[in-house]
Amino acid sequence: MKAAILTLSDKGAAGARVDESGPALAAWLAEKGVSTARSLIIPDDVETIIATLAEWADSDLADLILTTGGTGVSPRDVTPEATQRVAERLIPGIGELMRLKSLEKTPMASLSRAMAAIRSRTLIINLPGSPKAALENLEAAWPVIPHAVEKIRGDERDCAGRFDR
Repeated sequence: MKAAILTLSDKGAAGARVDESGPALAAWLAEKGVSTARSLIIPDDVETIIATLAEWADSDLADLILTTGGTGVSPRDVTPEATQRVAERLIPGIGELMRLKSLEKTPMASLSRAMAAIRSRTLIINLPGSPKAALENLEAAWPVIPHAVEKIRGDERDCAGRFDR
């Protein structure tokens, strides 16, 4: 599996803040045997996010695009809106799963608007901006991610019985 990581941060894009989430996610993915094909920091701008997500998904750069940042309720938190605009299909359960797990740690998880979607043959998942929360959310969703990627990429094997508890 190949991944791409898109960090959304006005300060990070301007060089006023060091991105810690992107490298933390890349390191976590590497431990799972997932290579990072591209990592980029851009501002919290809907049109820039849309253009980047669409370009990456449509060029088949990666099987999985992780965004980090912009999932809260501040006026500049626009990642879910941008993701919805590029999405061909939404996967609400991944956002629900991440919030459910995060609520075990903090009630602030109820403010997360993180989501997941499919464009072309790519799974896009929005993660929070803090390294700790981004990793916790990715870990929460990881049990379903490899299977989702296989199916999105065209795996036609029967799922029955493969994931029974």
